Amino acid sequence: MEGKLIIFSAPSGAGKTSVIKELMSQIDKLEFSVSATSRTPREGETNGKDYYFLTADEFKKGINEGKFLEWEEVYENQFYGTLNSEVERIWNQGKHVIFDLDVVGGVNVKKIFKDKALSIFIKPPSVEELKKRLIARSTETESSLNKRIGKAEEELKREKDFDIVIVNEDLKKAQKEAINLVLKFIQ
Repeated sequence: MEGKLIIFSAPSGAGKTSVIKELMSQIDKLEFSVSATSRTPREGETNGKDYYFLTADEFKKGINEGKFLEWEEVYENQFYGTLNSEVERIWNQGKHVIFDLDVVGGVNVKKIFKDKALSIFIKPPSVEELKKRLIARSTETESSLNKRIGKAEEELKREKDFDIVIVNEDLKKAQKEAINLVLKFIQ
């Protein structure tokens, strides 16, 4: 079996993590690509499971050494990226790679892998709904909330760069739509 890649991108709070978790529970031929980041772990996050947590200096060194398939400096000195070794690890297991990437990373990976990749953009029903979801998380300060909303407004302009757009108004419906699309793609 030749491995494929399924890319999920969305503004923070749009529900992509919930869609991906359901997808992973329903399709056993998928393996989640753990991203690397230089941000501080949130409560309950585990290194190597949720992210590979690196310092900004470690991340920059990895960039210079060509260890990343894609990377982005999302905020100043806050990097996110995909290690080349993650894709190799998953394909060596005979599975397809699931990515949870920021919009720029998602577009870049699609450009590299073309037809071997399916890019899916999870869109909130509105920016106002997105703001409510982020507030409900209780993980944001007013400053970080405003930063995320501003970034979300920019990211929403990129939805046209993805193969598929799923509007997550109803989570169960969005999850079912994603499962059907992915099953069709990996067959």
